[in-house]
Amino acid sequence: MSPRHFARINKIDPDELKMLKKRIDIAMAVIIFSTALLVTRLWYLQIYRGDEYIKLAEKNRIRIQEVAAPRGNLLDRTGAPIITSRPSFNVVWNREDAPNPDAVLKDLASILKEDISVLLDKIRAAAENPRFMLIRLKEDIDWDTLTTIENKHLSLPGVRIEVVPSRDYLYGDFASHLIGYIGEISPTELKANRYNKYQSGDQIGKQGIEKIFDKYLMGEKGRTYLEVDVHGFQQRQMQTQEPFPGNDLHLTLDIELQRAAEEAMGDKAGAVVVMEVNTGNLLVMCSTPLLPLQEFVGGIKTPVWNKLLHDPLNPLLNKTIQGQYPPGSVFKIVTALAAISEGVINQDTTFFCSGFINFGNRRFGCWKKGGHGTVNFHRALVESCDVYFYSVGQRLGIDNIAKYANSLGLGKKTGIELEHDKGGLIPSTAWKRQRYKDKWHEGETLSVAIGQGYVSTTPLQLCRMTAAVVNGGTLYRPQMVHKITTPDGRILKSFSPVSEGKIIGSEHSLALIREALVGVVHEPGGTAKVVRLPDVFIGGKTGTAQVVRLAQNEGLGEQAIPYKYRDHAWFTSFAPADKPEIAVTVLVEHGQHGGSAAGPVAKAVYKRYFELKSGKKTAPEEATSPVVPEEKEE
Repeated sequence: MSPRHFARINKIDPDELKMLKKRIDIAMAVIIFSTALLVTRLWYLQIYRGDEYIKLAEKNRIRIQEVAAPRGNLLDRTGAPIITSRPSFNVVWNREDAPNPDAVLKDLASILKEDISVLLDKIRAAAENPRFMLIRLKEDIDWDTLTTIENKHLSLPGVRIEVVPSRDYLYGDFASHLIGYIGEISPTELKANRYNKYQSGDQIGKQGIEKIFDKYLMGEKGRTYLEVDVHGFQQRQMQTQEPFPGNDLHLTLDIELQRAAEEAMGDKAGAVVVMEVNTGNLLVMCSTPLLPLQEFVGGIKTPVWNKLLHDPLNPLLNKTIQGQYPPGSVFKIVTALAAISEGVINQDTTFFCSGFINFGNRRFGCWKKGGHGTVNFHRALVESCDVYFYSVGQRLGIDNIAKYANSLGLGKKTGIELEHDKGGLIPSTAWKRQRYKDKWHEGETLSVAIGQGYVSTTPLQLCRMTAAVVNGGTLYRPQMVHKITTPDGRILKSFSPVSEGKIIGSEHSLALIREALVGVVHEPGGTAKVVRLPDVFIGGKTGTAQVVRLAQNEGLGEQAIPYKYRDHAWFTSFAPADKPEIAVTVLVEHGQHGGSAAGPVAKAVYKRYFELKSGKKTAPEEATSPVVPEEKEE
C-alpha cells in the first residue's frame, strides 16, 4: 500500500470509524441470529417434527380406499345357514375421471334404466365429499347390466364397478321380522355413540337381529393403498389389507319349523310363536305378511315402501311382539289359575250356563247361545264356557286377576332383545283410577275374566305364559340367539336360559289346568279337536277375541261382516302332554274362530316338529270334522 493510502486512512474521523465498527458488529449479529434461526427451524422441521411431516408428505402421495367386510352369517339352531354374504356389484362414479360428465351420465342412465335426474341427485348429495371419493349411483346391479357397462367402459369414463359383500337371503323373506334388514347409515345415525366406528356409505343393521347384534356382525374393513400423483390421479396400487368377516350368530330358530309355520299361515295376517318350555328358546317367530327383505338391499324404493306402509294387513308390524290384541278365551287360563289358587272355587265347583248371565242392567252372553248346562271346572275349560268364568271373575275381583296375570308375564315387556317389544295391558282398580280418574265397575271384571274389555296381550306373551303353566311354573325370558362364534369357529359368547322366577299358583292348580287343556283337544266337546295328531297328545286353549261390537253386525253371516270388524282367532298350546317340550301360540287376525282358523296352523307346526324328532313322516291322521257348534264356534 502506498504512503498516499495510509495518509488517507489517517485522515478518517475517529467518530466515523467508531460508527463503521458499530455497523459491522450489527451486521455480524444479524447474520449470526439469522443463521441460528435457520438452523433451529431446520432442526424443528427435520428432527423434532420430522416423522410427522414425512407422514403428511406420504399421505399426500398415498390414498387409502377402504374395503367393506362381509357381515357375519346367521345360522339356525342346527348350524344350517339362513343368511350369508355374496358379491354384489355397484356402479360408482369418479367425477375427476370424466371430462364430459353430462354425456356419460346420459348414456349410463339409459343402461341402468334410471332417470338421469336420479343420478344427478346422488352426485349433488355428495358434493361435499372429497374430490376423489367414489359416488355410488346404483347398488346390486344384475349380470346383464354389469356386462353392458364392462363392454362400454371406454365410452364411460369415470364409471366403475365396485364389488362389495351383500346379504344373501337363502330362504327369501324367511323370518323377516325377526331377522330384520340392513341399509346405508343415515346422517342422524352417524351422530350416535353406538356408530362412532362407522362413516358415510357404510351398511348397518336397521331392524331386528341385524340391528341388535350389529356390532358382532359388522366385521373389520380392509384397506387398499394407492399411489397418486401431485394432481391426485392414481398411479399404482401399492398394498392391500384384506377385510375380516363379522362374527356368526347361531340362532335358536329352527328353519324347518319356521317354514312350516309360514306355509301354514299362507296369506293370512297374524303370528306364530314356538318356544321351548324349559329354556325360553324361540324356535319360531313368524309374523305375516312377511317383509320383502331383498327390496331393502341397496335402499328400498319409495313406491315399494308406500305400498308396505298402506297395506291393510300391516306387514311392517312385527305382530309377535308389537301386535297387542284382546286374548279372548285364552285368558281363561289366567282366571282359572287365580280362582283355584285363591280358593274361590275348587275342581268340583259347578255353575249353570243357560247361555247368558245378567249383571246389573246388562246381559253377558256365552258363545254357546243355547248354554252348556251345569259344568264343573274341568268341563268349563274344555268347552270354554263363558258363563262359568263370568261367575268366577265375580268371586275373584279384578285385582286378584291382575295379580296372577302379572305373575304370568302379562302387562309387561317380555325382555326379548328386540326393539318395540310391547307390554300389553292388564287392568286393575289402580290403573283405571290413574288412567281415567274413575273407579272400577264390577261389571267390567266379567269382560276381563274371559279376555275382553281393557285387557290386551302379544302372541309372545301368551306363548311365554303357556310355557310357564306347563313347565312347573318357571317364567323364562325369551331367547333368540344361542351363541356367537368367530369366523374360525371359536365361541365368542354363549347364552344360557334366563329364569325370571316362579309364577304365583300351586302345583295342584297348574296340574288341573294342564289336564283340562289336554281335554280341549282330545275330549268330546273340546273346542280344538281339529288339532289332534296320531300318537301325540296335545294340550291347548282356543280363543275368539272380539275386535269391536257393532249392532249392525248382529245377525250377519260371518263373511258378510267387514274384514276389519271380524273377531281375531287364537290358539295357544303345548306338547307332548305328559312331558311338555314346546309351546305353540297362533294368532290369525280377523280369523273368526280359534279352533278352525288358528288350530290348523298349530297342527302343521306340531306335525313337522314330531317328524323331525322321530326322523320320519307322521302317519296320516284320522279324518276329523271341523268344530262347528250350532250357534258360533269358540
